[in-house]
Amino acid sequence: MYKKVFTLLLLLLPFQLLIAQKSLLKNFPEGYTPDEIGRRISYRFVTEKHALHAGKWIGYPETFYWNGSLKYAAAAKDKALIKLLQARFEHLFTTEKALLPIKNHVDLNMFGSLPLELYWVTKDERYKEVGLPYADTQWEVPEDAKPEEKAWAEKGYSWQTRLWIDDMYMITIVQTHAYKVTNDSKYIDRAAKEMVMYLDELQRPNGLFYHAPDVPFYWGRGNGWMAAGMTELLRYLPKNHKDRPRIMEGYLTMMKSLKEYQNPEGLWNQLLDDPECWTETSGSAMFTFAFITGVKNGWLDAKEYAPAARKAWMALVNYLTEKNQVREICVGTNKKNDKQYYYDRPRRTGDFHAQGPYLWCVVALMEK
Repeated sequence: MYKKVFTLLLLLLPFQLLIAQKSLLKNFPEGYTPDEIGRRISYRFVTEKHALHAGKWIGYPETFYWNGSLKYAAAAKDKALIKLLQARFEHLFTTEKALLPIKNHVDLNMFGSLPLELYWVTKDERYKEVGLPYADTQWEVPEDAKPEEKAWAEKGYSWQTRLWIDDMYMITIVQTHAYKVTNDSKYIDRAAKEMVMYLDELQRPNGLFYHAPDVPFYWGRGNGWMAAGMTELLRYLPKNHKDRPRIMEGYLTMMKSLKEYQNPEGLWNQLLDDPECWTETSGSAMFTFAFITGVKNGWLDAKEYAPAARKAWMALVNYLTEKNQVREICVGTNKKNDKQYYYDRPRRTGDFHAQGPYLWCVVALMEK
């Protein structure tokens, strides 16, 4: 009898350990719970001014922050916040229509992910009508396209391809959202094909990414775009999709390396492989999102990655001010083949580049 009980306990032990490890992503102390942080950051968004691209159109950092606030509101079932976020968008149908981004660049086309998410939450067809053209025009070659843009399109890739690692969130996010609301496989197929090509061209043997082929530095937020982009794509990519194994391989290789470069406080540096460089929060939030989602979906070993994800989340919250603004955020950054350039990038508090990714972590922690 005792032998049978002992055997049963041994069989149950791995399962119990798994549950215990995953529980590390729950039961946070007061002041660190995802609902508290989500509410603080998202309600701040509705009081913010627009952050315009080139002073003309809604920029991608604002889109991420807006989208993150909306995802939190939906997860928290906060109908009042959803209405506030809708009210802000309503002006884009009327008095602020000129602020809708044009559709000629990855940083602008990704705006479509916002109205598509609004459609997903509200089922208001107007949002879908605004959002889908942003996904479609990433693959519709304009008459004045440059020869290299036409060459990418002829190979089946977006004419907006440029082999910057930032692209693998910008392209992926709008295409996956289009797939989510239409169930049309062309959108997810596009994103997957593009991702495989970027992985083959840009991922280094250690799993990380240079900012660009001619810029051999592991910039934090740039790698964050890749981590978050693969994470979003894997969430929606069908299990039997032909490109899933390659993308999962790229994701797992990157996650292993990121865990090794996690700094003592639990976050990541502006230059990932430089321990002397400063802690940067926007990229750190993106990596934390990738860890949390990987553990919850069973892509990452919970025993190994759940403690790392919890440590990162707790550290991230410590960078949130009383005014609900994140500190130590690298400003928008162009590529440059100069290591000191990345060291010297200005740091801001409240920059939307981190406000949004914090909310991605919030929603990932809230999801079952």
